[in-house]
Amino acid sequence: MRLSRRTILQAAGSLPFAVASLPTGALAQTAPIGAQLPEVPPILFVHGNGDYDALWITTMWRMESNGVPRDRMLAINFTDPNARSDDKVEQANRSSTEDQRRELAAAITELKRRTGAARVALVGSSRGGYAIRNVIRNGGAGDVSHAVLCGTPNHGVFATDDQPNSEFNGRGAFLRGLNGGESEVTPGTAFLTLRSDGMDKYAQADGRFIGKPGTPTGVSTEGPELQGATNLVLGALDHREVAFHPRAFREIYKFIAGREPARIAIMPEPSVKLSGLVTGTPGGVSTNRPVAGATVEIFRVDPDTGERNGSAVHSSKTGTDGRWGPAQLDPAWSLEFVLASPDAPTTHIYRSPFPRSSDVVHLRPARPLGPADKDAGAVVIMSRPRGYFGLPRDVVLLDGREPADVKPGVPTDSTATLRLSAGEVGRNIVAQFGEERIVARAWPASENRIAIAELTY
Repeated sequence: MRLSRRTILQAAGSLPFAVASLPTGALAQTAPIGAQLPEVPPILFVHGNGDYDALWITTMWRMESNGVPRDRMLAINFTDPNARSDDKVEQANRSSTEDQRRELAAAITELKRRTGAARVALVGSSRGGYAIRNVIRNGGAGDVSHAVLCGTPNHGVFATDDQPNSEFNGRGAFLRGLNGGESEVTPGTAFLTLRSDGMDKYAQADGRFIGKPGTPTGVSTEGPELQGATNLVLGALDHREVAFHPRAFREIYKFIAGREPARIAIMPEPSVKLSGLVTGTPGGVSTNRPVAGATVEIFRVDPDTGERNGSAVHSSKTGTDGRWGPAQLDPAWSLEFVLASPDAPTTHIYRSPFPRSSDVVHLRPARPLGPADKDAGAVVIMSRPRGYFGLPRDVVLLDGREPADVKPGVPTDSTATLRLSAGEVGRNIVAQFGEERIVARAWPASENRIAIAELTY
């Protein structure tokens, strides 16, 4: 029998990421969902640069599996998630630090209103930690009980005299403002930082991972730490894994709840309801602005072959709000989402089963076919949105071959591309990363179609 990562994660009492890292007592905790335990404050999740709130789906499922009600959690979706090149100069479809501070402050107010809580906990990935610190430092400390910063480059991705108005410059005005004073944290809020032990591409002494090989960045692997915070090192996890990995979940939950999670595994629901938002990339920049007139179809597929099992189980068209769904599905089904969005390739997204419901299953079409794809009969993209490719421990195979853009060493990207010949159109392509295996079909690039095999966990 083949064990998928999902099977392992859902096994009762199984802690696949590092059983040895947990105290013995943690393995015996089997409190049922809904047990009467001290209430966890409402939690607001904050994504990073260029990302969206859907990255927090598995974290929110794990929170629910530990008794945190769904309506006491919120994940913000920044309108324009990409940072400006110069924080002081307007740039189309990109946001300033002030834009993000303002949107996050509004989301905090909404979560407090919805729950009646006096204070909320904030959890941020990468750039999301900047918005969290900015809100807290500028009058928001009274609204925030806990702040968890996951892989946030608190002392910059680089610290040089170049690009003085980049928010990612440790010597720039923005980060100097956040880090100034006797302590780098704001009194009244409990701070936790989570970082990698050398595998974070944005915490490297050499600039090769930001396009400047051989140039010192002025930062180090300790860059995400803050004076005055609780600082934890999670081992050889990458930039995104320190936010979205099960190991990170354990520390996030423990810090906010004040106790070990009862379970790391995601507890499945008997049936699931999915919905989300369709967004686009105007001018080549990823945004979270809704796209109207996009069609979303969902097919049940065979997990071993990728072939469809019958006709579409859901079909909907987005209105002005960009929303699709809801779709009622079985938690055991492997799925193919077909997204036909204006001015974009028809995108076939293959996903492992969804064990629980979610209303943030957001869909972006694949990038347009480019010059590198001109001779390809089909283009298949492996996506690992909650982690990067390239760790020495990773085995990344598409149809038995390692994609050319997967390089060993520090993780470099969350996607890998396989370009197939015309004779391979229609084939089922096995995409494997570690224990997780997804099968996608090679659709003809001549019809402006791209397949994405998206790894969930």
